[in-house]
Amino acid sequence: MPNIYFFSGPCGCGKTTLSNAFAHHLVNDLGRNQVYIIHGDDIRGGFVDSDNGDKYSEGKLPWSEILEFNWECILNTLESALKRGLDVVIDYVIEEELPLVKGIAEKYGAGFYYIVLTASEEAIRQRITERGDTRLIDRALFLKNKLDNMPENQGHLLDNTDMTVEEEVTLTDIQKYLI
Repeated sequence: MPNIYFFSGPCGCGKTTLSNAFAHHLVNDLGRNQVYIIHGDDIRGGFVDSDNGDKYSEGKLPWSEILEFNWECILNTLESALKRGLDVVIDYVIEEELPLVKGIAEKYGAGFYYIVLTASEEAIRQRITERGDTRLIDRALFLKNKLDNMPENQGHLLDNTDMTVEEEVTLTDIQKYLI
């Protein structure tokens, strides 16, 4: 039976770093043959915009349509991988889309592990600053507050403020994140 491992959380919480390390852990340490990784930001990165600063220029898709497109791509790719019996590791922010992923997991009889990474505000600020994306700090803190307080995320939050990636990867209680 294939599994879905979905890492959500605000910017600066290490979703991409953990998803890459976790996929390698599944293959190298847990004996999975092959794992498919979906990085949601890579899909978003497919949009090349003009640098004129006008977010609403004619012919440019609004954020709501870009987000809808991203989710279509993520869900279609997820289904394609599950059809092939592959475990799938995904990193992207889930806000209202959790039922969509749950529905696909049920359709394919896949285990669905949902982990929402979080960290202290100080750690988020520091991590984002270190990678040079300070423009994302306000959005990251907004998402942290929203995701930390969503009822469906309770029991799925993993505060990695003082954790190494190695500690995150080898979660001994991964079962608690199974939906």
